[in-house]
Amino acid sequence: MKKTIKLDKLYWEAKYEQQKTGWDIGYISTPIKEYIDQLKDKTLKILIPGGGNSYEAEYLLNSDFKNVNVLDIAAQPLKNLQKRSPNFSKNQLIQQDFFEHSKTYDLIIEQTFFCALDPVLREKYANKMFDLLNPKGKLIGVLFDFELTNEGPPFGGSLIEYIQLFYAKFEIKILEKCYNSIKPRKGKELFFIFEKK
Repeated sequence: MKKTIKLDKLYWEAKYEQQKTGWDIGYISTPIKEYIDQLKDKTLKILIPGGGNSYEAEYLLNSDFKNVNVLDIAAQPLKNLQKRSPNFSKNQLIQQDFFEHSKTYDLIIEQTFFCALDPVLREKYANKMFDLLNPKGKLIGVLFDFELTNEGPPFGGSLIEYIQLFYAKFEIKILEKCYNSIKPRKGKELFFIFEKK
């Protein structure tokens, strides 16, 4: 019988302590970078949940976005980000369980957080994202496009599953194969923009 892994704070802290962070590419992923590059409003209130080392947040800060918030259940990745970006406001680095967070945002960036959650939490994730967004707020990012596996993280998913999961509460602006994935993820990622209904 397969032993279930409890994907809790201790699990993620251990991953960072042991430097077993295979999902961490060491820089911002191209699809998200190109999305950020076309944003004009630097005052957007932005959240990166399950942010990890959050090269996205560092890139946003270096691009003059002032209201960038990173949330992670583990302390270590937030410390890593603070070390790389000492100007990052400590009160914008939030160590908390995503499902307990309650502020609202204009933009939420998804980068390997959804696929790290136990798949039984996917509907709860979609509902929580809806709650955390301001009216007409956007959830954007990349989702994996490979068969859902029992072993993870990462847990896979599919275009059809994502449509079923999000269509009731979000207008699906874009949900398509990434043309600009990094080489190891080529053909395995979907870029998306969902707007809160």
